Amino acid sequence: MIDIVCFVLAGIFRNSGFLSTIFWDKKNLYSPPPAVGFETMSEGYQVIARRYRPKQFSELVGQEHIVRTLTNAIESGRIGHAYLFVGPRGTGKTTVARLFAKALNARGGPNVHPSDDDKISQAIMNGSCMDVVEIDGASNRSIDEIRKLREDCQYAPAQCTYKIYIIDEVHSLTSDAFNALLKTLEEPPKHVKFIFATTEAHKVLGTITSRCQRFEFRPIPEELIAKHLSEIAAKEKIEASDGAIRAIARLANGGMRDAQSILDQMISFCGTKLSVEDVIGVYGLASDGQISDILSNMARGDYAGVVKCVDGLVESGCDLYRAMCDIQIRLREAMIKSFSSGESDFGGKPLTSEQMMRMLDALQGSERGLKSGLSEKANFEVALLKAVEQSRARAINTLIRELDRLSSAPAETQQKNSPAA
Repeated sequence: MIDIVCFVLAGIFRNSGFLSTIFWDKKNLYSPPPAVGFETMSEGYQVIARRYRPKQFSELVGQEHIVRTLTNAIESGRIGHAYLFVGPRGTGKTTVARLFAKALNARGGPNVHPSDDDKISQAIMNGSCMDVVEIDGASNRSIDEIRKLREDCQYAPAQCTYKIYIIDEVHSLTSDAFNALLKTLEEPPKHVKFIFATTEAHKVLGTITSRCQRFEFRPIPEELIAKHLSEIAAKEKIEASDGAIRAIARLANGGMRDAQSILDQMISFCGTKLSVEDVIGVYGLASDGQISDILSNMARGDYAGVVKCVDGLVESGCDLYRAMCDIQIRLREAMIKSFSSGESDFGGKPLTSEQMMRMLDALQGSERGLKSGLSEKANFEVALLKAVEQSRARAINTLIRELDRLSSAPAETQQKNSPAA
């Protein structure tokens, strides 16, 4: 009976063409239909941050102290079993981890200049090498994942010299997961290396940190970011003004990846010509002239002028929090210069280093509450006006010294004018 039913159903499918390619065409059964647009997708655009990712230690920007330490360790054979990379986002932690893994697994043994044409090196750099395992600590944070890692690391590498585990955002692991990892970190197999990366080192257990070599990734200086962006723009045949490049570097806050992503977006917006006005317009930056006007009015104590400048920022769509940061940066630079000259000039009105220090203190105190309350604009205005008032205040120690000087002045004058003198 069952055979008859199957025969009838098969005939229906065959005659109607419904699912015939699945049940009767063995070729189609094992070969899925080609994806629409697959070739176009495989040859699609690759973002600048990926296309210009360093392939050798020598191409890394702004982390020379780390490059020197790791290359010396490779050349001298002093390779540790666990490393902790700490630093802000976009400063090269994952890139250095891949470069280090690539150097350790170079053909013929560890080498600081591995070949870029080697298939294993290419697989490591694009994240497809089976012996270099990259794990996202935020989504694989439980003790079960770490137990599986402990079991897997006992097996020898299939292709490479070392089996390397790169755990990003390691601070996201649970306490139980950290404790499960301790034993493996204490006595790891000879063929296993661990590289941990984190933006929040204070959340990593001290027992983990003490078993690792710690490397501090610093924010990349704006000058180095701007220079690198200029080189990329030249290779991409983009006419980018110096002001636009500097504005992008300032926006990146020390992260090269962020800078490259911003440049990529600005090229999509502007095409082959990139100006500082375009960057300011897209990202809501305050221009240098607007920042200078605000500081000049603050130095003169012109409250109405300060409020008028804030109105101009809002009308032009500027990010007030970013403007607050830019004002503080400009004040800090002027204050440092004033340590040698005694004062700095803002639109014809000089300010002493003490006055600028008080301004900075007031602005920093108001920064956190800028976005709270009913109106960000009102908070911004009040913060600037408070800074003006603070700059006019006098320290109690300064007032005491001046009073002492004034009180002693008449006595000194009397002694000079007395007959005995």
